Amino acid sequence: MPASQEQSTLRTLSRLYTYARPAMPRIYGATAVSLVASLVSLAIPQVLQVLIDGPLAQGDSAQIWPVALVILALGVLEAILIALRRVLVLTPGTHIEASMRNSLYRHLQELPVEFHDRWPSGQLLSRAVSDLNMIRRWLSFGVVIIVVNVVTIIIGFIILLSLNGVLGLIFAVASIPVLVYSYVFEGRYSNAARRSQDQVGDLATSVEESVHGIRVLKAFGRGPFALSKFERQAERLRGTEIEKAKAIANIWLWLLLIPDVAFAVCLVVGVYLASVGQATVGDLVAFFATATVLLFPVQSMGYFLAMTFDAKTATSRFFDVLDSENTIVDPEVPTSILNPRGRLTFDDVHFRYQDAPQSHDDLLNGIDLVVEPGETMALVGLTGSGKSTLTALTTRLYDVNSGRVMLDGIDIRDLSKVEVRTNIAMAFEDATLFSASVRENLVLGRPDASEEEVAEAIAIAQAQFVYDLPEGLDTRVGEEGLSLSGGQRQRLALARAVTAKPRVLVLDDPLSALDVDTEALVEAALRRVLASTTALIVAHRPSTVALADRVALLQNGRVTAVGTHADLLAHNDHYRYVISSFDEEEVTA
Repeated sequence: MPASQEQSTLRTLSRLYTYARPAMPRIYGATAVSLVASLVSLAIPQVLQVLIDGPLAQGDSAQIWPVALVILALGVLEAILIALRRVLVLTPGTHIEASMRNSLYRHLQELPVEFHDRWPSGQLLSRAVSDLNMIRRWLSFGVVIIVVNVVTIIIGFIILLSLNGVLGLIFAVASIPVLVYSYVFEGRYSNAARRSQDQVGDLATSVEESVHGIRVLKAFGRGPFALSKFERQAERLRGTEIEKAKAIANIWLWLLLIPDVAFAVCLVVGVYLASVGQATVGDLVAFFATATVLLFPVQSMGYFLAMTFDAKTATSRFFDVLDSENTIVDPEVPTSILNPRGRLTFDDVHFRYQDAPQSHDDLLNGIDLVVEPGETMALVGLTGSGKSTLTALTTRLYDVNSGRVMLDGIDIRDLSKVEVRTNIAMAFEDATLFSASVRENLVLGRPDASEEEVAEAIAIAQAQFVYDLPEGLDTRVGEEGLSLSGGQRQRLALARAVTAKPRVLVLDDPLSALDVDTEALVEAALRRVLASTTALIVAHRPSTVALADRVALLQNGRVTAVGTHADLLAHNDHYRYVISSFDEEEVTA
C-alpha cells in the first residue's frame, strides 16, 4: 500500500472541498449562526456588569427586572441559535459522506485487478466506513466549532483586556504554553492516529479472512492459531489507542490546568484591585463571567484538535485510494466493431506481474496465437505456466506489458472496455457469486437477457438444481455463493457466461469441481454453444481437451506448439508429459 506523502493538516483537509462544495452554504450558515450564539454568550456578562454597577449598586429595584429580562432573552436566543446550527449541518454532512463513499466505490470498480491484488480488503473497508464516518463528523461538527472557538477566544481576550488590562494580560500570557503544547501535540498525535487507522484496517482484514476461511480453519483445527494472530493485532491496536489517549490526556492536562491557574491568579489580583479602587465589583463579575464563557472554547480545543488530526489521517487514507492511477482506461476515441466475428489474436504478448522480481523472465514471454472465429482452442500447460494469466488479458483484467491482444484485428486497448467485455465473456475456475438472487447472478453480464435465454443457459450448464431451490430463480444465494456446493457454483458461473452470449467465450477450467457424469453432460451441451462461438478454454483434463478443435501448448512463457490433440500427442514429448500429468490428477481425484 502506498503511504501518503506528508502534508500539512490544512493542505490535506483542503482536498475535501471538492466534495464539500455543495454543502458549503449551509456549513457557512452554521458557522455564522454558531458564532452569533457565542457572541450572545459573551454579551451576557456585559449586561451583568450593567446590572451590578447600575440598579443593584443604586438600590433601584424597578430597573432590575428589565435587565434580568434582557439576560433571559439572550439565553433563550443562544439556545435557539445552537439548535439551528445543528439543523443546518446535520443533513449536508451525510450527503458529503455518501458522495465520497460513492466516489470511492466507483474508483475501486475502475481500478485494475492488479491494484486489488496488492490491497487487503479490510484496508479498503475501513476507509469506506470508519474513515468516511470520521470525516463526516469533522465536517458537520468539528470544523464549525473550531472556527467559532478560535474567533470566540480572540474576541473574548479583547473583551477581557478592555475590562481590565492587568487581568487580561495575565490570561493572555497563560495562553502561550497552551499554544506551544498544541503544536507539539499535532506531531505526536498525527503519527499515532495514522498507525491506529491502518491497524484497524489490518484487523478488519483478519476478521474477513477468518470468516471466509472458517471451513478451512475448522477442518484443520486452526481456530486457536487464528485467534492468537487476531489477539496480537488487537493488542497492537490497543497499544496505539493508549498512546493516542495519553497524548490527549497530556493536552487536556494543560488545557484544564493553565486556565484554572490563570483564573485563580486573576481572582487574587482582582480582589486586590477592587480593594484599592482600581476595579468595580461589576468589572470583576463581568471579567470572571467572560472568562468562564471562554473556559469551554479553550478546554475543548484538545478534543477538537484530536478530531481534526483524525480527520486529516482519514482524508489522507481516503485519497491514498483515490490517487491510485487507473492504468486500464478507455481510449479517447474508441474504435468500434460493427459486425464482430470473434477472431482472437495474441501478437508477441509479454506480461509480468508488478511485484515480480526484475531478475526473472516475463511470465508470458512472447505469446503468438490465433483463435479463428467459431474455433474452440484448448490451452494446456503445467501448473504456473501462465494459462489463467493469458485468459485474464483477453478482457483487460490486466494489460499486456508489450505486444497486442486483438479482437477481429483491432487491439482491444483501442476499444472501450464495455465493448471488449460485451464481446468477450469469462467463466473462472474459482466461481464467485454475489449476495443476490440466482437470476440476478445469471444476468450479471447481460441484464436484458430473456427468460428463455436464461433457461437455455441453465440447461447448457446442467444447473437445473436452481428450480428446486426454495424460491427458484428468486432464491438469494449466500455471500460469495457459499450456501451452494462448489460444483453448483461453477455451473451457475458457466451459465452466467453463456447467458451473456459473447462472440468469444473464455473458460478458465470451469468444470474442475464437477463429477464425471455431470461434466460429460455439460460438455455435450457446450459443443452446441461452441459450434458458433469462438472459445479459449484452459484445460486440466483430457475430457476438456476433447472439446477443442485445436490445442495450444504453453511452455516457458511461450506457445511452443499448436495442433490437434492427436497430432500433438503423436509428435510432442512435452505435450504427452502434460497430458499424462492430467491423467495422474484424475486417478488421484
